[in-house]
Amino acid sequence: MVWTWDVIRRIIEVLWLINIGFAIWTVFRSRRDIASTWAWLLVLTVFPFVGFVAYLILGRQLSHDDIFTLRKEEAQVRDKFLKKQHQLINKHELLPKGARHTKDRMMVNAFLNNGEAPITFNNQVDLFTDGYVKFSHLIDDINHAQKMVNLEYYTFYADDLGHRILHALEGAAHRGVKVRVLYDTSGSRGTRPQFFEHLRELGGEAQPFISAPQHWFMTPRMNYHLHRKLVIIDHQLGYIGGFNIGDQYLGLSPKFGYWRDSHIRVHGQAAQMMELRFAMDWNTSCRRSRLPRFDLSPYLQQFTIQRPTDEEIKAQHLVSMQIVSSGPDNQRFAIRRGYENLISRATKYVYIQTPYLIPEPSVLEALTIAAHSGVDVRVMIPSMPDHPFVYRATEYYAKYLVNNGVKVYKYDNGFIHAKTMVADGTLSSVGSANMDYRSFSLNFEVNAFMYNQDIAEKLREAFENDLTKSTRLTPEYFDQQTKWRKFKQYFSRLLSPIL
Repeated sequence: MVWTWDVIRRIIEVLWLINIGFAIWTVFRSRRDIASTWAWLLVLTVFPFVGFVAYLILGRQLSHDDIFTLRKEEAQVRDKFLKKQHQLINKHELLPKGARHTKDRMMVNAFLNNGEAPITFNNQVDLFTDGYVKFSHLIDDINHAQKMVNLEYYTFYADDLGHRILHALEGAAHRGVKVRVLYDTSGSRGTRPQFFEHLRELGGEAQPFISAPQHWFMTPRMNYHLHRKLVIIDHQLGYIGGFNIGDQYLGLSPKFGYWRDSHIRVHGQAAQMMELRFAMDWNTSCRRSRLPRFDLSPYLQQFTIQRPTDEEIKAQHLVSMQIVSSGPDNQRFAIRRGYENLISRATKYVYIQTPYLIPEPSVLEALTIAAHSGVDVRVMIPSMPDHPFVYRATEYYAKYLVNNGVKVYKYDNGFIHAKTMVADGTLSSVGSANMDYRSFSLNFEVNAFMYNQDIAEKLREAFENDLTKSTRLTPEYFDQQTKWRKFKQYFSRLLSPIL
């Protein structure tokens, strides 16, 4: 064969058509939303070989066995708590008198129906916005644990803070406390199973989420992360929020500087709802690691929702809340719809903090409609990237929102990682879910949605304090950016569903 340019061109065309055919077959054979489908088609067709390698690592969906196991665990706890709560909320007897507004009741009902999240009432809540304060409390609580410590984090680094937490867990296990650790291997990259070896020798247990322990270097289907941050101690004390375990979350990273995050410490029955979430994640992962399952049956038989009187709630500053989780194992999108619900029901203000601003169209429209309706909508994002493509997409959507009446601020005092939302002084949310496609569709997330004026006021004050260290973005700010930076923003936006 004579290798003329015409022959080479024909071969390239044939290979290109074959690549497109494989791309279409690969993407469309899996059920996913249309935005993700087109984003992956773009990657696979524009970057033929590299795109397929990226898809094998990032794009493959969870196995049917993993999904079935997750759903089976949820089915064990679903009906026990929900039927009675549906009856009570229909009679207007479920919420305290101070929180029986129509919008509160509708939020609670939406999570009962969509997120299958029972509401609990007798919760005392502490808000942490600084890593040193949060982790000093956590270590002290672990040191005083008497029965059980269940810990679940996206990131558990083997650095100084990681060793301090591990030392506290080892001390608890040495005292006879049952200790379980669940972590994401991708988020905890560099932390090998051997890191927990002494904990295991003391009777503790540690395993990666839905991954065999020996595969510490890589999580199959790396696009699906265990992004939850939960600690439950002695069935009654829980931690939930945005902080991971690592030195950078104490502000010790030269790249990020001060780390601004939000976490809450909950003493009450909401901690038991967090433990149910942990147990389901733990038992799902046991299928691969072959560790003992977390037996919930004795615990579920004794559990009943306690409803304090309105006077007790007021006197003890108790917080009503629902622990809401979401993930790629179902199509309920409970947290995303909770955010939409909270935004759409606001009449005065909505304050949002998120490190990643890549909202799905429904959330984007909810924010725009609220701003156009006269609601004071404010969004705070970081002033620096931790993932370049993600930050350029964040800038694109920040510009869109600014041009549609939303006030967007960049936090200048380090890196803001908080995932919070507060509206109208009564509704609020703190958890692990960012305002982006990944948290809404790809990651396993968990948030606390709260119905309480005191905690809403604390979150509002924290936001307004951060405003003094932030810069408001204007149309002129974006107009002055270079054409190359604008191009990267537009290009990153095309990949938004898979970032």
